Amino acid sequence: MNGYKFFLEFHSGLRYIVLLLLVIAIIGAWAGWLGKKPYSEGQRKLNLFAMISVHTQLLVGLILYFLSPFVQFNSNTMKVHDTRYWTVEHIVGMLIAVALITIGHSRSKKAATAEGKHKAIATFYTIGVLVVLGILAASGRGIFAMTH
Repeated sequence: MNGYKFFLEFHSGLRYIVLLLLVIAIIGAWAGWLGKKPYSEGQRKLNLFAMISVHTQLLVGLILYFLSPFVQFNSNTMKVHDTRYWTVEHIVGMLIAVALITIGHSRSKKAATAEGKHKAIATFYTIGVLVVLGILAASGRGIFAMTH
């Protein structure tokens, strides 16, 4: 197995763990915010693990970006859907999602109240996941299909 194939399969498989952690964190945050629940240590750790998984996925994705035959920098890059998507749209969209999730985690840490902590996670993690789903849908391959 070459490096590209390894990182492609790793990146494709890791997304399920990342999405699962994010969905669980989002559900907990919305329930905590709307239910006016205390912010527990377990919730804090879950939110942190979700963010770490997102950052790990980003690092694997960056390695894959430089190995992928679909990432090209030439005069046809912006003219061909697949090349444009993998060279520009996917990475930019995912960087935006990672930034949103990181901002949400940071704001949650700085919030003085449990409500503020839950609200930051609920808001930013939800928007981040929506960006991820939108970018994956834009590939034309479906949200849960193999990437290349």
